[in-house]
Amino acid sequence: MAFFAKNTVRNRKMSPLLSTQRFLPVAEIHNNTILLKNGGLRAILKVEAVNFNLKSETEQQGIIAGYGAFVNTITFPLQIVIRSTRTNIDEYLKQMKEFSDKQTNELLKEQTIGYTNFMQQLIEVADIMQKRFYVIVPIDHTERSKGFTERFFDWIHPDDSLGKASQRNREFGSLVKQLNERVELVASGLGNVGLHTDRMSTRDLIEVLYQVYNPKTSQNEKIPSDTDLLNLDKSTL
Repeated sequence: MAFFAKNTVRNRKMSPLLSTQRFLPVAEIHNNTILLKNGGLRAILKVEAVNFNLKSETEQQGIIAGYGAFVNTITFPLQIVIRSTRTNIDEYLKQMKEFSDKQTNELLKEQTIGYTNFMQQLIEVADIMQKRFYVIVPIDHTERSKGFTERFFDWIHPDDSLGKASQRNREFGSLVKQLNERVELVASGLGNVGLHTDRMSTRDLIEVLYQVYNPKTSQNEKIPSDTDLLNLDKSTL
């Protein structure tokens, strides 16, 4: 007796109007820049934290004064994001596995394998968290604030369109130049208070958005390191 699986939601072709992706503000990611559907651009700086408590009183006062001076030089809004995630040591475990495979001493090889297995089990059992710090630098094609009516129509018409994409491409050259200037200003200001910053690349931006919008799936399904970013579809997010 043959059994045939019934049609399921997963097997059906979902209408674009029913997809949650249409409500995401992100339209494209390229040139180390996030392009929003409303025409705005975003650059993200990853900031390496410093332990303020380990600084001397003089150093602490210098950091506070320097940060105050930096804030006073900023004429545009900034968003500071602190993100807590489970520790990911996949690359470290991969290196240890490769090291054990090349080990000629059997005793050291067994110890390396045992250590690798222990670390993998520890990460799976214990929720070891790590914090990452980001500064989001924005620029929009218009700096004026939208009224209630404009925000309402943006909410009920969240879809991207060919017209919006064409406008983004026309304005991208001039806007990205202004965005890069803002990024340099922020990086320089934070550097003066001892904070090292690194602008996230296109791939880094794709990975972090993938992790934000897919917190559980991203733990098990990683973006392959050899993936061609030009062939990544926006549905990856």
